[in-house]
Amino acid sequence: MTAANARPSWDAYFMAIARAVATRSTCSRRSVGAIIVKDKRILTTGYNGAPVGLRHCDHTDGGDMLHGHCARSTHAEQNAIVQASRHGVAISGSTLYCTASACLTCAKLLVNAGITRVVYDDPYPDDLAVAMFREAQIQVDRFS
Repeated sequence: MTAANARPSWDAYFMAIARAVATRSTCSRRSVGAIIVKDKRILTTGYNGAPVGLRHCDHTDGGDMLHGHCARSTHAEQNAIVQASRHGVAISGSTLYCTASACLTCAKLLVNAGITRVVYDDPYPDDLAVAMFREAQIQVDRFS
């Protein structure tokens, strides 16, 4: 096998980076990482956790939970979009790589941001998000 054949695919490369981004999560319940890529270049990254400068999420005693979800945490996809906004980075026409599939709220934001493809690792059970991506004709691929 040559060195060129041993290289990961672009999807494998970017998913590995999304997994590394997830290690920065400040939510004690779940770590999720996301990156937004266009033309094989990383534009932004995001991980789930509390808003900038606020205390990290704490689920040791059930605190910060509301209706089975962390009430303090902003999702990784949302933070990747916010990072683009804060730094003036255009993300329309790009691909989101995320360690988990999107919830409905994130799906709506990704549609409005002009994301054209989503690649995810672990499924999140949200049939409405799947339907929204389908209606918006956004390509969704589970990484395997």
